Amino acid sequence: MNTILPAALMAALAAVTAAVAGQTAPASRPVTAELPAPQRTWRSLGHTAYYVDSQRGDDANDGKSQRHPWRTLGRVNTGTFGPGDQIRLRAGSRWTGYLSPAGSGAAGQPIILTSYGAGPKPQVDAQGQWLATLFLSNGEYWEISGLDIANKGRVPEPKLTGVQVSAFDFGTAHGIRLRDLDVHDVTGSNVKSEGGGAGINCVCGGDKIRSRFDGLLIENCHLARTDRNGITMGGNWVRNDSWFPSLHVVIRGNVLEDIGGDGIVPLACDGALVERNVLRGGRRRAQDYAAGIWPWSCDNTVIQYNEVSGMKGTNDGEGYDSDYNCRHTLFQYNLSHDNDGGFMLICDDGSQSLPWNIGNQGTVIRYNISVNDGLHTFNITGPCQDTLICNNTFYIGKGRNIAAVASGNWGGSWPDDTRFVNNLFYAGGQAKFDFGGMKNTAFDHNAFWGDLSNRPDDPHAVLTDPKLAAPGSDSPRAYVPHPGSPCLRAGMPVADNGGRDFWGHPLPSALPPDIGASQHP
Repeated sequence: MNTILPAALMAALAAVTAAVAGQTAPASRPVTAELPAPQRTWRSLGHTAYYVDSQRGDDANDGKSQRHPWRTLGRVNTGTFGPGDQIRLRAGSRWTGYLSPAGSGAAGQPIILTSYGAGPKPQVDAQGQWLATLFLSNGEYWEISGLDIANKGRVPEPKLTGVQVSAFDFGTAHGIRLRDLDVHDVTGSNVKSEGGGAGINCVCGGDKIRSRFDGLLIENCHLARTDRNGITMGGNWVRNDSWFPSLHVVIRGNVLEDIGGDGIVPLACDGALVERNVLRGGRRRAQDYAAGIWPWSCDNTVIQYNEVSGMKGTNDGEGYDSDYNCRHTLFQYNLSHDNDGGFMLICDDGSQSLPWNIGNQGTVIRYNISVNDGLHTFNITGPCQDTLICNNTFYIGKGRNIAAVASGNWGGSWPDDTRFVNNLFYAGGQAKFDFGGMKNTAFDHNAFWGDLSNRPDDPHAVLTDPKLAAPGSDSPRAYVPHPGSPCLRAGMPVADNGGRDFWGHPLPSALPPDIGASQHP
């Protein structure tokens, strides 16, 4: 790193970016903060629009009209903004450096940071010289949209990010919304233990005041070539008095492509919603463990209507994961295909106990479709309890030789009370079931077709051709059973089933459901 983030920003970033996926990273190589900390030399009275134009602006202007814009981001970085303010960057403008606005809006009066005019999104590129390109620290009620963010250095740098949002000794940061951002070419480290890096990273912490997000929204953003990760969070995850989860977190409608490691990782949240995201290609450069979409130390997470494909490698490498210290995670209506590590990891570490770890409890996986995923459709390992897997369709591709279910005893504990109900396992290639020391595992009303070895006992199994529309094809529609399929009305009722199938069709209330992710009318 040739130039250093100013001291105040560096201190805040260093304090809150070390923990990603529960691992505390060592400090990156020594740095010296030679630049002065940004001085907030003026304060806006609120309800004022400020304009910045990299080509036609002048910092001697007051910045309060499109005819008299500022020129540099330094004018923004020295101000403190208030409720109803707007910071508008001219379309087509380009800056090298970082953007670090300060201040807070209010409920119904957010501070808006966005673009104006016609043309490409205004771009800010830190060029690997600063740890974050867009850094928002200890503020709330911000709406940030319509920007192009890069942080492309000559070499990978630990903890590098495109967008960094932090709440540090702040309390609850309300109403931060990130929309329609293009975040790309972030050259963070692809080594998790070094601190990694991310396209968008939202973290909270502090020694004096417990801090969290409430109402964080990350929506309709496009991330490409971000190392190590795509969208990540950090927070107060330990299950003791410091447990202070973020609330009402929504990660929706984002497209992630060519990600170095993990895709989307909410951390230390209660009630997070992750939906309608598309991840094409993860773990492209990382060699350590990484998966597509997964919560870490979260409660009541809903992960739905997502598509994950192209996860590389088998150090995890699954499309989805219900991970460490999570309770009541729901995966529904998701598509997974062509992921080297498989469809789903469910895991926890049995060697760690309270206050660090409560185990993985109450995961529900229903009405999902997995096509041509590798290594194992399911990998279930460690103290995972009360897992329900129902009404999913799994197609093992031709030429594959995988585990439909694999198990392990991470930290010395085996999974307990795992139920497979109304699932369709179709092997175009070969697959086996390996339950190891799993306890209280039950199968009922599942369909099995193809070369499936060590098939579990199922008192109501369907063992004839399920008559799928076009097995082996790319479209998820290819895995809908024909009207004459033996899977129709062959399932068993499941309480609290969500009320609809993968396609949105209603589920019957008086008749048995179909087996698999599709329900015929």
